[in-house]
Amino acid sequence: MTQVDSKPRAHGLRVAAGFLLDAVRARPVARLTLTGLSVLLAVIGVGMLAYPFATNLYQGRLQTKLAIEFERPQLKQAYQEGELAIGDPMTRLKIPAIDVSTVVVEGTTDSALRAGAGHYVNTPLPGEAGNVGIAGHRTTYGKPFADLDRLKPGDDVILETPLGTHVYRVSRDPFVVESTDWSVISQTPGPSLTLTACHPKGSARQRIIVRAEKVAT
Repeated sequence: MTQVDSKPRAHGLRVAAGFLLDAVRARPVARLTLTGLSVLLAVIGVGMLAYPFATNLYQGRLQTKLAIEFERPQLKQAYQEGELAIGDPMTRLKIPAIDVSTVVVEGTTDSALRAGAGHYVNTPLPGEAGNVGIAGHRTTYGKPFADLDRLKPGDDVILETPLGTHVYRVSRDPFVVESTDWSVISQTPGPSLTLTACHPKGSARQRIIVRAEKVAT
């Protein structure tokens, strides 16, 4: 078999690179364009790194505000009457196994989920019969559901509401469904809880699901 000498090819690449650099140096417009492109790429890179930090900072401040609102008598009345507005705090979610404690708001719109986690409005309130649905972030806005995949059967999920506390217990290993599969928040005969989040982390292609059954009030 005939071997191809790589030295001429390497020399040709060096010559081409040198020609390109000489052309850039000789043309101010090309030099400015290259500089601008480098700056733009650097800004994009910094922005990608800073975005999660900025959303976490925003969510932290919002959680402080929600925690105060959660204790107000007006919220208890609105909860009793089923008149919670989108973005109102409606339960505090605690998952000891993965060190989660966050105030969940009503609604799963983009603005509502800036709180970190939101309640699907077409599902029951905590403690009621049927399937309570809660969605949360895994990589931004405090990422309360970052470690949802680590939950195991037997782990407790606690929902503290203005009217009382309800304990749910994970009944099966976390599982993954397509992003278009809404059957996971369909109603169930008994009181249950479904937590949903994007999967894999940083992608909305699928959803990771945790299913729990109510064990105590």
